[in-house]
Amino acid sequence: MKHSALFRCYLPRFMVVIIGHFIFSCGAFAQAPPKYKAPETRILFIFDASQSMGGMWQKQTKIAIARKVLIDIIDSLEQIPNVRMALRLYGHQSPVPPQNCNDTKLEVPFAKDNASLIRQKLRFVIPKGTTPIAHSLELGGGDFPPDVENCRNIIILITDGVEACDGDACAVSQDLQRKGIILKPFVIGIGIDENFEQTFNCIGNYYNANYEEKLTEVMHVVISQALDATTAQINLLDENGYPSETNVNCTFYDSSSGKIYYNYIHTLNHHGLPDTLTLDHLPTYRMRVQTLPPVDVYNIKLVAGKHTIIAAEVPQGKLVLRTSDALQYRGLEFIVRKAGDMKTLNIQKMYSDEKYLTGKYDIEVPVLPRIYLYNVDIRQSHTTTIEIARPGLVTLLRSSIGFGSIFLRKSSLEEEWIYNLDNTVKNETLQLQPGKYRVVFRALNAKQTLYTVNKTFEVRSGSTEVVQLY
Repeated sequence: MKHSALFRCYLPRFMVVIIGHFIFSCGAFAQAPPKYKAPETRILFIFDASQSMGGMWQKQTKIAIARKVLIDIIDSLEQIPNVRMALRLYGHQSPVPPQNCNDTKLEVPFAKDNASLIRQKLRFVIPKGTTPIAHSLELGGGDFPPDVENCRNIIILITDGVEACDGDACAVSQDLQRKGIILKPFVIGIGIDENFEQTFNCIGNYYNANYEEKLTEVMHVVISQALDATTAQINLLDENGYPSETNVNCTFYDSSSGKIYYNYIHTLNHHGLPDTLTLDHLPTYRMRVQTLPPVDVYNIKLVAGKHTIIAAEVPQGKLVLRTSDALQYRGLEFIVRKAGDMKTLNIQKMYSDEKYLTGKYDIEVPVLPRIYLYNVDIRQSHTTTIEIARPGLVTLLRSSIGFGSIFLRKSSLEEEWIYNLDNTVKNETLQLQPGKYRVVFRALNAKQTLYTVNKTFEVRSGSTEVVQLY
């Protein structure tokens, strides 16, 4: 698994915002996939301690009920070795009136074995002030330690009402998501009016608890989604709809920010089936299958606890270019383009096979003269082999350095320029494809045009020719 990311969130009053950001390094799963290593999950609790939290809710005050539920959750999380926690409070420092929209503070930073400190802060907090949700979420993103490999940063915000200051919690959330700082949050409210549901939905996935038992249930759902792994498999389909294609790179991007989450080499397991992956279910993904040309699959959404099959149609065949003599053109590279498209798709080496999606392609081979092949057909599970003629060797002998060109004689009426002679050497040896040619040359010290030399010659496959230009 690869990379890491910071998570920041913000939401309305007693809501729980949970943002998970999994980043795995990846590699080939080949015959012995590396054992999955669970990432460290870092959870920042943002807890509403505004004045309204002191109001009665059922048999107790809202803050008393919320405190008890959160402490129970912290007791459970404390037992999990790869979980780290922190606590930010808002509305607990300045009573209203007047309104203090900067009343938010990180009370317990991330540290190992700090659960007792979080419990202590929660037990003694007294609701006093206003509800700066947007500002708390924005600052909360900076509460996480710097990037660490293989970690998830999650914010859980608890509130009993909407934004009370001038901040736009929806805009902050969306901006942070676009920047790749957070994922779409989960939001849980305490007894919030149902008319505000749409307000919270624009911030994250919203849950409303109308009574104490519901709050406990929703909190456990959020924690479960934050910690549980989700499995998926990638089916790379051939023309018959079978998941037989494999050994190609698959890259997962966050649809909001474009950030890379995973980079896998697709693998079939020992049973010949697509291997099972562990993915974070919180983001919405775009997957790019790095075939030639690439194929994108959009709006991939995973469901926690369910196995998801991600399918992409990528039927492929192979292409090989060679000559009858493997020693000729060794190391030569040629250009492959989609038929009718001048954009270079790939630069491929002679004698090596490369996979392409089935279809038509144009090929340009940089030999002398240059070879153009159009509408080359690549078929499913078939190797298209193209053999170009074995070249001949031509040595041009000159009495002195000078200027000249070689032309391909297409007919008695048409000749095509293919090469300018090297004007820094007297003798030059070239590989030329079989055909008829003309060379035109004038020595450097010849100051009259009539001293231009014209000679024709023919090259046969595998032949050696000497042309004297004096």
